[in-house]
Order: sequence, then structure tokens, then C-alpha cells
Amino acid sequence: MNSQATSPTQGSLLRPALVVFLALSILTGLVYPYAATGVSQVLFPHEANGSMMEVDGHAVGSSLIGQPFSSPRYFWGRLSATAPMPYNASASGGSNLGPRNPALADAAKARIEALRSADPGNTAPIPVDLVSASGSGLDPDISVAAANYQINRVARARNMSALEVARRVNAHTRRPFLGLLGEPVVNVLALNLDLDGVRASR
Repeated sequence: MNSQATSPTQGSLLRPALVVFLALSILTGLVYPYAATGVSQVLFPHEANGSMMEVDGHAVGSSLIGQPFSSPRYFWGRLSATAPMPYNASASGGSNLGPRNPALADAAKARIEALRSADPGNTAPIPVDLVSASGSGLDPDISVAAANYQINRVARARNMSALEVARRVNAHTRRPFLGLLGEPVVNVLALNLDLDGVRASR
């Protein structure tokens, strides 16, 4: 007895493929994003909305994105290589300059000169994070060493005691997670707002 196998038609193959495509599109394009957004808004509303810092109801910046400070009255953050302006969150990235590129050395040299000019009496070694950009160009934090290097300059510019400025640095130092992961860092924007006597809400 001869039997002849029947081959599937184009329509019978296309229909399940379309069903799977539509189901996955709805699941990954609508259900998952809305579910993730809803859960994050309920459990982590501050982080989900950009970790914004507000003063009198107005956003003054994000605790996750650095800002440029050049006045001696303020602590300075890391350099930023983003374009067309520093700390451009829409163009996050490093300079991609190699260690032998003269432009990299020139940028570090210019920052060293600016730091020395702002605080001529400070002969201490300058922490590396004050003269180098981060990979993202958006780093909002500096090391404790970088903050300590700037204490005397900021104290003089504000007619404050170095001890009081150091106390505020300590208050804004974030410790490593569980005391093990990472290094202590200081959020520059939060510290500068505190020095201005501004209470920022999160």
C-alpha cells in the first residue's frame, strides 16, 4: 500500500509564525516594559525617575550625573570628555585617547595647573581622579582623597574652618556596600549644595 506524504502549505506555516511574532511583540514590547516600569515606580520611585535632587520643588541635578564646578568655593568633580559640553548625559563616553596621545597629557596638565592656581599653597600630590576623566564622562563622585585635597581651598574661599568642611565631606561620603564592594566616594553635587546651605530633597 503506497502512502503519499503531504507537505505543509505556505499558509499553514505562516499562520503560527505570525502568532508567535505577535505574541512575543506584545510580551516583550508592551507587557514587560510596562510591568518593569510599574514595579520600579512602586519600589524605587527616586531611582526610576533619574535620582533627581530638588530644591524648593525644582530639580537642580541628578545624584547620578556630575556637573561642572570651577569656582574655588566649590569642590570640583572629575573631568568629562563628553561633547559638545561636559557631563552631557545624551553623549556618555570617554575620550578614547590613548596613553601616548598628547591631547590626553595636555588635558591632565591643564587641570593640574587649574588646581595649583586655585590653591597655590597646596603642595600635596593631586589624586588621579581629579585630573582624569571617567569612562562615562558623567561620574558624579570623587574619591575621599580627592575631596580631602580640596578642603583647605574651599574652607578659605568660604571663610569656614577646615574642620567644618571636613565634617561635611565625611557626612557626604558613601561607604562601600557591606563594607566590601567598592571604595568610599563623595557625591560632589550633594556636598556643594550642603556648603551653600541648601537642603536638597530626593
